[in-house]
Amino acid sequence: MDTVLQGLRISYLPRTQAVETLSGGEKARIGLATLLLRSPDLLLLDEPTNHLDFASMEWLETYLSHYSGAIIMVSHDRQFLNRAVNQIFEIDEYNHHLKRYEGNYDAYTQTKAAERAKWEEDYERQQDEVKELRKRIRETARQVGHTYRAPRDNDKYARYFFAQRVDSTVSRNVRAAEEQLKRIEADPIPRPPELIRVSSYFRTEAMQSRVVLSATDLTKCWGERCILSGVHVTVPPDARIVLIGPNGTGKTTLLKILVGLETPDKGEVQAATGARIGYLPQEPTDLDLAKTVLETYRYGHIGYEADFVAKLIGYGLFRLEDMTKRVGQLSVGQRRKLEIACLMAQGPNVLLLDEPTNYISLDVLEAFETAILAFPGPVIAISHDRWFIQRFGGKVWELVDGKLTDGS
Repeated sequence: MDTVLQGLRISYLPRTQAVETLSGGEKARIGLATLLLRSPDLLLLDEPTNHLDFASMEWLETYLSHYSGAIIMVSHDRQFLNRAVNQIFEIDEYNHHLKRYEGNYDAYTQTKAAERAKWEEDYERQQDEVKELRKRIRETARQVGHTYRAPRDNDKYARYFFAQRVDSTVSRNVRAAEEQLKRIEADPIPRPPELIRVSSYFRTEAMQSRVVLSATDLTKCWGERCILSGVHVTVPPDARIVLIGPNGTGKTTLLKILVGLETPDKGEVQAATGARIGYLPQEPTDLDLAKTVLETYRYGHIGYEADFVAKLIGYGLFRLEDMTKRVGQLSVGQRRKLEIACLMAQGPNVLLLDEPTNYISLDVLEAFETAILAFPGPVIAISHDRWFIQRFGGKVWELVDGKLTDGS
């Protein structure tokens, strides 16, 4: 028991502490520890790394790689998938087909890229074949008919004989082309869907202020425990900041104070004139489950419905048939995509992101990361996603024991 509790970094918790008093991350790790201590023959894990810090992730990767039973897990943590799995099963969001890939995440992406290239090549080749067959059907009769010349002796029997040969040739060639075309049209290679584009994700201009966001002497306490103690923050217009720290140290609270969703016990926050802060929360829980996808996206905005539909589809996150779905019908991952779409609709020039890679499918995740990297304004992101942090670059701020340090 001690090994598991220490590995998940929850050995500090009193054994008698009530679960309802724990943070979300602590509750998740307690649940995971309880499951691991049972040592079942089959482990079913749903996003096991979402609430783990770096040390806990590395411990879990090692633990699972030596686990004697079978493991089925849902995860979008790419580095975790590289280190902890030997097969990947992918469920297509729209046709709901399940496909198996051998190897880890790197092997999966390589195979997917090769499949995509072959799919595009096969589709183009079949389209060329269809065009050629239709052209042959149109032109065969005319081409063959032009080769016929009436006999010079005007023998009516000869004319009939040669006409029959022409008709037979035309009929045979056309029939063969039509049969081949029918076989293709009965089971055509579907057109490869457009890859998600990110060029229009965030349309905004860079801030001109020397300091976009600042905070001085922020203090926040829960009872006797102070999670923020005299924290100072200065965010320049080109900032790229990753906020890290163990779970329960107050990272989410700090972001909410900067956004204005929570009030500090002491200190103040100042934003530059013209700053439009876009905030992506850690959990997609603030959506109205009774509203449709389109109603949620266009809420608070003025414009024609057709324009909102076009924008939402243009992001590559939803299809036309999704517009009338209720939010309550969506999966957690789809709700996360809707939050991202709403964030883009706000036109922010400052981004504060709390675990932005959680719950997002891998194809959307890569595109969203690219959009964040290309964003012209400052970005502060809380993340335990090692792949994202490495790609994101910039400064690393660490929050420990109520103090914020620049660990760059």
